[in-house]
Amino acid sequence: MNKKIPLALSTGALTLALVLTGCADTGTAPSGTSSSPSASTSSSASTEADEMFVTMMIPHHEQAIEMSDILLAKDGADPRVVELAEQIKAAQGPEIDKMLGWLEDWGVEYDPDSMGGMDHGSMGGDDSMMSEEDMTMLEDADATEASRLFLEQMIVHHEGAVDMAQTALDDAQNPDVLELAQQVIDDQTAEIATMKDLLGEL
Repeated sequence: MNKKIPLALSTGALTLALVLTGCADTGTAPSGTSSSPSASTSSSASTEADEMFVTMMIPHHEQAIEMSDILLAKDGADPRVVELAEQIKAAQGPEIDKMLGWLEDWGVEYDPDSMGGMDHGSMGGDDSMMSEEDMTMLEDADATEASRLFLEQMIVHHEGAVDMAQTALDDAQNPDVLELAQQVIDDQTAEIATMKDLLGEL
């Protein structure tokens, strides 16, 4: 009899453990299943902060590409600056397409003509967009001067983009937007360092 008591207790303990494990499993399963749909649907959902970042980063990227095109059209520009301009175009062109696709998925109408009057300061990117005068100076400069001017202007431009992306990391919710914001910070912070080094060597 005495020998059966530990066995019974052991069996009872095992049964209790299995029950508790079963409860734990059923307790985690609903949360897991509920989080999965929200994770998948969040890719197509957006908040005001998500939309603000995207609708402001698109024209910001577009201007960076325009600046790069101006530099690349110069015969005799510093080859290291030319390489950087090509790198910026290669990275930011696809990002623009990606962001335009998100806006379409979100049902947000994008009007490029209205972007010029938007307050970039609200996303931390104030004064980072080049003025028409800045763009004209870059266009009118000779290859040597344009190489230097491109670096000076693009450093400011990139710093504004990094500020905007950091604001998005703080306020945005969409996982795709957060991923792009982090990518902008990583890529453009590295490019800023490169441009500052190049500027010191020109």
